[in-house]
Amino acid sequence: MGEAGLVVEGLSKRFGDIVALDGCDLQVPNGQLVGFLGPNGAGKTTAMRAVVGLVSYDSGTLRWDGADLDRRIRARIGYLPQQRGMYPRMRVHEHVAYIARLAGLDRPTAAEKADEWVERVGLTERRDDLIQELSIGNQQRVQLAVALVHEPLLVVLDEPFAGLDPVAVSTLSGIMTDLAARGVSVVFSSHQLDLVQDLCETVTIIARGRTRATGTVRELRGRSEHRILEVTWAGRAPAWAPRGGRPLTPRADGATRFELPTPVDVAAVV
Repeated sequence: MGEAGLVVEGLSKRFGDIVALDGCDLQVPNGQLVGFLGPNGAGKTTAMRAVVGLVSYDSGTLRWDGADLDRRIRARIGYLPQQRGMYPRMRVHEHVAYIARLAGLDRPTAAEKADEWVERVGLTERRDDLIQELSIGNQQRVQLAVALVHEPLLVVLDEPFAGLDPVAVSTLSGIMTDLAARGVSVVFSSHQLDLVQDLCETVTIIARGRTRATGTVRELRGRSEHRILEVTWAGRAPAWAPRGGRPLTPRADGATRFELPTPVDVAAVV
């Protein structure tokens, strides 16, 4: 899987009686894009926050290239949180340059890097706008620039594609791919599985705080004995099931779900 990069082993964390992480493992090699997947409440955000140092953990190890993940290394992490936070009365370029200064860059370098990243995220024409004047999608572009302005070694992105339009998704995908090509380790969570499949070399899946599977998308699909077919009806759902399909609990929006054995040709069964 290449160079060591980030290695998380046996990470555990409790919040009172709630077990958020229960022996989570994750590896993000240098120069790779890794998808970090799981249902809501699986522990993805807690694990990411532990990596960047925003929450403590009860047990486990976090290492970068074989060394403990300490404050010096964490200063070279770029983090995009799921819940965004910016200074609404600052202007776009001003905000990015300010965060670059907080990350340790001198004033001229911070301004230069802010120029570069404001352009790369497609906000050159909005560089002098107040943050509060931007759309949610453009605010997210600013947050991405903030996460990358100090040239991190490891990039941790929590649901980075949420709320983005197709153009912004394409821009972000290109940036992430370019980062990995330059040797940066990138891990991101997402519920948009098509993007995960297109971007990632490896995927780690967790549930209830524990790692359940790791591998390429192809490998993980090969391990599964079933596929889920979801059907949305224009009107009332008929009494129908695909050949060989087992009905599952209907979704709240009325869609019907079936479990199918693999391999399966969905076009043939419907």
